[in-house]
Formats: sequence, structure tokens, C-alpha cells
Amino acid sequence: MKKIKYTFLSLIMASVVASCNFLDKEPYEIVPENYFQNENEASSVLTGIYAILGQSTFYGGDYYLLAGGDDLSCYGGSTGRVSNTGLICNLATTSDPAVTGLWFTLYNGIERANYFLEQLDKVKDITDAKRLQFRDEARFLRAFYYFNLVQNWGDVPFKTQSTSSSESLSGKDLPRTPKDEIYQFIVKEMEEAANTETGGLLSAAALDYLPGRISKSAAWGILARVYLFWAGEHYRDNLPAPAETRERFEKAAFFAKKVVSEGGHELSGKYWDIFIDMCSDKYDTSNKHESIWEAEFAGDGTGDVRAEGRVGNTIGIQCSDFSSLTNVVGKADPGYAYAFIWATPKLYELFGYVGPTTKEEVSADFEKDERFIWNIAPFTYRASKISKDKGIVGRTFQDDYLYDWVMSADGYGSVSYDYGRCSEPEYDSSIEQIGDVYTKRPTNRDNTRKDLCCAKFRREYEPATKKNKNMTSINFPILKYSDVLLMLAEAENEVNGPAAAYTYINEVRRRAGISDLPEGLSQDEFRDAIKDERAKEMCFELIRRYDLIRWGDYIQSMNEQVSRANSGRNWNQGSQVASFFAIPERYNYFPIPDSEKAVNKLITGNNPGW
Repeated sequence: MKKIKYTFLSLIMASVVASCNFLDKEPYEIVPENYFQNENEASSVLTGIYAILGQSTFYGGDYYLLAGGDDLSCYGGSTGRVSNTGLICNLATTSDPAVTGLWFTLYNGIERANYFLEQLDKVKDITDAKRLQFRDEARFLRAFYYFNLVQNWGDVPFKTQSTSSSESLSGKDLPRTPKDEIYQFIVKEMEEAANTETGGLLSAAALDYLPGRISKSAAWGILARVYLFWAGEHYRDNLPAPAETRERFEKAAFFAKKVVSEGGHELSGKYWDIFIDMCSDKYDTSNKHESIWEAEFAGDGTGDVRAEGRVGNTIGIQCSDFSSLTNVVGKADPGYAYAFIWATPKLYELFGYVGPTTKEEVSADFEKDERFIWNIAPFTYRASKISKDKGIVGRTFQDDYLYDWVMSADGYGSVSYDYGRCSEPEYDSSIEQIGDVYTKRPTNRDNTRKDLCCAKFRREYEPATKKNKNMTSINFPILKYSDVLLMLAEAENEVNGPAAAYTYINEVRRRAGISDLPEGLSQDEFRDAIKDERAKEMCFELIRRYDLIRWGDYIQSMNEQVSRANSGRNWNQGSQVASFFAIPERYNYFPIPDSEKAVNKLITGNNPGW
């Protein structure tokens, strides 16, 4: 178990007690003057600022249905496609509950941070070093929440003081501040917090590389992300690139290099190592420190620790519900998942896979990119046909080529995937024994592919003896070292050309088991290669949508999927999801919620098209 996770998140419960259910109350309901008076109480309140990340409206749930729809993924699931799922289904309105929830959650986090920073200097029983650390963690989180607001809404109300009125978390009658002004605040706060001489953030090493707290590495890496997005902001407003664009790429490269040179991080030996750790409720078993910052979740739906999320359930491998069957445990119950996020053929094809395929039919130049068989489920779970009480008894693979690949992949779930001997007679004619693992082989291949879902977050690794139907303790990656390397490669290409960038992208490619990029690419060719590499490395991590926006590719890339979906080519459910990709220009921004406009009279319009 991740002991530090439970220690850290148990502070949430302390803050709940101290503030009369702090996590559920709006900050303006707290009596300020004597709320926290020592280091432990201050730590509890700081934990409440962190806890925003895990709210059901953010990484704890709904965010996957806001940021999860892109050209590589779409909405689906075991309950079928519904007509009121909003943004991810191209059906958002100005009263969309998920959009509204995220807006108020982010402002809730800002409100908590503002209040905490106003009160921190009044605390007597705390060391100067700890006060400085706590201050700059809160400053960073406040800046991060503002970055999420600007990424999604552009110009937004801006404040750095707590709200005395209960009318609006974003402030009573505050106008929208131009996003460039807020960017300047964001980078100033983050840079000062991470400054070695004057800032209070600790190094990743000083935090024992535990990714639940903000380290200097996390601040530097997120700064690189902020500067890259800022550099591409002009695209969504159809404006020419400003004079500061090159400087922003230079800043992105500078901070990404600090992570590389000073952070002490490396890539894990295998792509799936850190995801197996997250799903197994462990930290950094490879001792490479690849995961830099994670949204933390804990608990199994019972007991005192109740800080669960929906990672692996909303976004995970589709599986039947065995939660009510007390005797179906362990590998027989890989964990229920709605599996709302499914891969598009574009993602398959980026990996070079067009199957179903036999070994003999595979192209001679096909490279086995190991990210493919982890990110996209190469199989579906096979339940017992004899009795539901037996749970899952095996897996049905997409084709025999993927079966052989998975079975031979070093470190790929060697314990988790061993279902042992199958004694069910109805499978006798359709199973093949290889060692102790049985799988149902495809029998009538017709060169079509069964649509498959995101497989990055796999509940079968959960340590709980009996899994909760919907809630999990699986963390979500906010920043990984591989992301930093690719951001550095991208920024270097923009500033100095490809020659300065090959080292970083090739490090990521080699870990995936594929060859280096060919030498001699032009700047444009290298930029395209970066786009594809980021797609394969970080699909399903809620980054792709924002990458497409800052590249100026979002609307076009989405619209290009419409005809492909309607064709049904290697996309069985294409006609059902085609409309999800027919997004208009207004989807470059979220709509400002009606509920905010109702109380903030200085917001009289909305984002373009809403």
C-alpha cells in the first residue's frame, strides 16, 4: 500500500473535522480568525487545497467527459451512448452541469488558496521553512487552477483575495480579466515558488519522489506546459503569432531542461511500469521517478479513508459488474468499468496496426511499439457462460498476433493475466493452451476490428480483495517525465531546430521499443513527428485536446474523423459517434456557465459562439 498516500489524505479527514466538513463547505462559510493556529492545522487546510484535484468535478470523475474527447478517443461505454453527456458528445450548453461543476471547483480551489495565504502568516507555532513551503505550495496550486480556467475559458474573473460574499466563488461582480494578464500571474507565481534561492518548494528528492505533493520538478514541468500553451494561444483566436512567441518557447525549453538536469528523474524500464504502480496502489517500484505529479486517490469505499476516484471505472477496460457477488474476488473480478473512453482508428493507425492480423500478414516494417498493447485494450474480458458466480475466466484477444505479442512482452502483467486452467466445456473447441494461460482465439476473421477501449488504467491490479463497483484508489498522472522530454524536444525544435531536439524524443521512442527518428528532418517534419509521439505516449491522459488547441489543429482534426466514422471502416460504432466529432469553432473554449452569469453582472457576454 502507498502508506504516504493514506497519511497525506487522512489529513483531509482531519480538515473535515476541524472545519465542520471543510471539503463540502464553501470557503466563505469558514470563520477565519482562529481557524488554524499551528503547523498541523495549517497542513490540514493546505491538504484541502490539494483535495480540489480529486473532486468528482475534476480528476475524480467528470473531467474525463470534458477533456477526454479528441481525435484519438471518443465517448462510449457499457450503458450505451446517451444524448445528454454534453461536451464530449458535442452537446454542451451554457448550463452544462459538468462544465459548470469544473468552473466552480476551480474557483473553490482558488478561494481556499486565497484564504490560506491570508491567514498563514498569523500562525505562530510553525517553522519559517515550513511556512515558506506551505505558502508556495498554495501559490502554485492557485496558479495551476487559474491555468486550467484559462485553458478552458480564456478570459475569466481574477482575484487574489478571499471572497466575503457568498454570491459567487469567482467574486461579486468581477469582470473578465484578459488571459494574457492571468498568464503573467501564473508564471510569476510558479517561477517564484520554484526558485531555489527564495522559493519554498522542495526538490523531488527531498519529497522522496512521492508524486502527491508539488516539487520543484512538478513546478518546472508545469511551467513548460504553461509556456507551450501560451505560445499557441493565438491559434484559437485566429490571430497572428505575437512577438513573444519565441520567448515562450525558450522559457518552455528552459524549465523542461531544469527537470532533466536537476530533477533526478528517468524513464521506467517499461512503458507500463508506472501505470501498474498507480493501479496497484504503489509508488515508483522501478525507482526511476518517472511520475512527477499525480492526482491522489485513496480508499475502497469502506473504512475511515474516503478519498476515492473513478480512474479505471469511468476510464478503463470494460468489464461486467461482480461487486454484489461476495465469492467472486481477485482475478475473477477485474473490476467493473463503464469504459466511457474508447480509441478511434486514428490512434490504432498511428501505431501502425490495422488488424485483425495473423503473424504472417504483419508488414515487415511494422515496429512493435509497446505503448500500443498497453494503451488500447488488445482483448476483452471473457465471463463464464456456465455461471456468473465464476466471474471472469479468461480473455478474448483481438487477433492471434496481439495474443502472441502480449504473451511475450516482458513485464506485461505476468501475474495479473494468468487465469490458469479453464474447465468450462463450452470453450473446449475455441481455446488454445499456451503454458497455463488459456485464451479464446478468433475463429472467423473478416478483416474487421472490434472497437476497443482505453486500457491504460486497469482495475485488475487493485489490491482490494473485494472491489467497489464504481470507486477506485487509482491515481491519475498529471505530469510524467516522458511528457517533459517531449515538451523539451518540441520547444528546442521551435527555437533551435531539430538538431537540438533528437536526443529527447529518441529517449522516449527507445523505451517504447521503436527506432530513432531518421536524421535530417526539417523543422516542420520534426514538429509533425512530435505531434504523433505525444499522441502515442500520452493518449487518454487528458492532454491531447489541449495539445491540438495550442497547435491550431483542434477543430480540423476533430472534423476529419466525421467521414471516417460514417464510413464504418474498422470502426463498428462509427456511425453512432460521428456527430461527436462535428464540433464547431466555439469548442476551442468552454461556455461560461449561466449560473455564474446570473450572479456576476459584469459578465454580460460569453465566449464566441456560445
